[in-house]
Formats: sequence, structure tokens, C-alpha cells
Amino acid sequence: MVFSSLIFLCVFLPLTALLYYITGNRRWRNGLLIAASLVFYAWGEPGYVILLLVCGLFNYFSGLSIEKTKDRNKKKAKLVLAVSLNILILVFFKYTGFLLENLNRLLGLTVNAPDIYLPVGISFYTFKAISYVSDIYKGKITAQKSYWKFMLYISLFHHLVAGPIIRYPDIADEIDHREETPEGVRDGVRRFIAGLAKKVILSNTAAEIAGTFLDGDLSRLSVAGAWLGILLFAFRIYFDFSGYSDMAIGLGKIFGFNYGENFNYPYISKSLTEFWRRWHISLGTFFRDYVYIPLGGNRRHIIRNLLVVWLLTGLWHGASWNFILWGLFNFVFIVIEKKLLKGFLERIPGLFSRIYFVIVTLIGWAFFYFTDTARLLVFVGALFGTAGRSFIDPDARILFENNCVFIMICILACTPILKYLAGITERKIEERSKLAAGIQNIGQPFAYTVVFIVSLVFLVSQTYNPFLYFQF
Repeated sequence: MVFSSLIFLCVFLPLTALLYYITGNRRWRNGLLIAASLVFYAWGEPGYVILLLVCGLFNYFSGLSIEKTKDRNKKKAKLVLAVSLNILILVFFKYTGFLLENLNRLLGLTVNAPDIYLPVGISFYTFKAISYVSDIYKGKITAQKSYWKFMLYISLFHHLVAGPIIRYPDIADEIDHREETPEGVRDGVRRFIAGLAKKVILSNTAAEIAGTFLDGDLSRLSVAGAWLGILLFAFRIYFDFSGYSDMAIGLGKIFGFNYGENFNYPYISKSLTEFWRRWHISLGTFFRDYVYIPLGGNRRHIIRNLLVVWLLTGLWHGASWNFILWGLFNFVFIVIEKKLLKGFLERIPGLFSRIYFVIVTLIGWAFFYFTDTARLLVFVGALFGTAGRSFIDPDARILFENNCVFIMICILACTPILKYLAGITERKIEERSKLAAGIQNIGQPFAYTVVFIVSLVFLVSQTYNPFLYFQF
């Protein structure tokens, strides 16, 4: 089940919220959320619910065992065992086919890869488990004594299948002591609707237009068509995943949980380094805290540490060489920024640093998009006008003219301008009169209702398009 489906919006969420709020006892509310989360996960792949429960059971007992062990060497050995088994589960389901395919090519073998279906969200819930046992080992948290409360953390449907990667300390207190308020529910519903609109209206539309440029005959693609296509894909992936994160944060608020932000307007960055502080924040901080810093961080072997992090980041996104190349691409430019352009991008006029950032980021998204290396190379050639390509072709011109308003809306939605203007308007209304404030209190719910209805209309009319990050 996905958030942007009619069954979730019209049946699952209303029913879950209704049962939740007519249940007064905290213990029963937690039990309801666990049951709802398992139903949510089982809707698409019932067999893998067992895997989720087994992983939860293993990490629950691992946490208890690590905490009670006093001998440091034994404690570390148990942590290594727990982390290794979590990684082995992830590798088996996500990378077995990729590894066997490359071993066959390298060694001339003909080993058939087993037909393994990738469980949705496995990258996210294994990372949550790794962070949990690691934080217990470091003494940052105490192990959860209740298996069912631990399962609430691991399986909560808000962030089960596509993140953000919520760490146990973020919600440890709220498992037992969260506070559900009318204001929280209101803010949560608004945040959820905003995320739904991002996904259904902006991301899905951008995906459809981008496919016109990126999925056809690349040998005939013009330079303008190539840049326009990858720009639209950049919109697609941002509104897809930031929209999901908004919905997850909104759902948390509806049920009394408060999750941190996962995106902070990444496309207004002036460098790739800044971009990765703003994009998928929970993943970036995970690799920083559990890989980069333990390897030595900025204290020693900085380049090696960055290389490891970006290889893992690329592999985390998918079992394909293009993701490894994408990780290496980010690694190279971040090293260049740290070693050669240090301070330079901050000193030059913001317009030039942003132009540099946009060009580098869009080229990077090309590596991310094309799983076929041959098509990737042809497309990169199209970006730079190789093989005598035209600058613009009639199809690209027509598509741009027909969608220029949509593109401008996407650009604005990638910046805090709309939020800033809305804040100014809200303050002015509050300053004027009680009547104006009353009109605002009526107008905002009406506006969100309209956006929700329009999103439903888009859902009904569109070919179903699941969240892009489900494949990771």
C-alpha cells in the first residue's frame, strides 16, 4: 500500500485514525498502530511481513544482549554480529542478482541468479535497526524492554517503506508519552495534503513529461531536449521523495509523533556539498554518524572516508553500476569543492555558484536515471551537443511552450519563496482585524480541501505511478 493510493486515502487512513481516537488507552493505541502497520505492509507483499517480524525480533534481543554485556570485547563482538546480520539480509535480498551477474562476467561462470523479490522498504528498516543497536553500544540510549514497543518503532507505517530514516531516540519518549492535540492533527493533515499534492500533481506530471525526452531515441535528442528532460527528472525525484517525507511527517503529527525534516530546499544550494546537507537529511546524517565519523571523519584519511561513504550511498540506492558511478560522481565533485574550490564558491556572486551547482547536479541526475550505461553515455553526449546535434528541435520547443507555466511552478515550489509570501500574508491578516483572521481561518481549510480534491482527481485520471524511492 502507498500513501498516494485511493485505498489508503479513502479507507485505510480514515479508519485507522477513527479507531485510534476512539481508543483512549495508550497501550491499545500502540497495539492498533502496530496492527495497522503490518496490514499496510502486507497489503502489497504479505510474505515479507514474516521477514519484518523476524528482523525486529533479532534486533530486539540483540539490543538487550549488547546492553547487559559489560566486557567491552564481547560487547563489540555482539554489535559486529548484529550489524553484520542486518547487512547480510540487505545484501541477500537487494544485491544477490547484481553480485552473481558480475561474478559470471568476471569469471566466465553461468550461475543462475535466484529469483528474489526485493522487499519494499528493506533499506530503510535495516538502517533503523543498525542505528538502534549501534546507539545502544555507544551508550546513547537504553534498550527497549518491550518487544512490541520496539516493533512500533521499526514497523510504524509512516516511515516503514520509504523513510525518512527515523532513529530510536527521535521517538523513544513519544512511544509512551506522546501528546495528540487538535492543533497537531490540523497541522499534520495540512502537511500530508501538501506532500500528496507534490507527489500526485507535480512529481507525476514531471515524470510524464521527462519520459518524453529520456525514454525515447536518444540519438535524435537535441541539446535543449536533453537539459529539459533531466531538469524535469530533477523535479520529479525531488517532489516524489520530499512529498513522501511531508506525508510521513504529517502522519506522525496526526498520531502524536514529531519527526525531523528530511529536505530543506536542496535546489537553492550553491554547491554539491551544501546540497547534500539539505537533501535526504536522514540518510546523510546516518552515513555521517555510522560510517564517516567511525572511519576517522575529518581527522584522518578524509578522501578515503568520503570515497567509502559515496560508494555506499550509491549502492544503497540500487544494485546497478549506474548508482555506483553516480556515487563516484558525487565523491569527485565534493572532493574538488573541499580541496580546490574551498571558500571560492562562497566568495563569488551567488548567481554563478548556483549556475555551477545546477549544471553539476543535473549531470549527476543523468547518472542516477539511466541504468543502461550505453544510454547514459549517449545522453551525456547529448547534454554537450556531441555528434552534430541540433541545439533545439521542434518537439522540444513545443513541449517547452506547452509546459513552461508548469516548469515555473516547479521552480517556485523548489524554493522557500511561496512559504515566505504565505507567512507575510498571514502576519498582515493577523495585524488587520479579527474579521480578517476569521476569514483566514475559514479560507485555509477550504484551500487545503480544494488541493486534496484536485489531488484525488489527478490520482483517478493518471496511470498509477508508485514512489520512486520504493525501489531503494
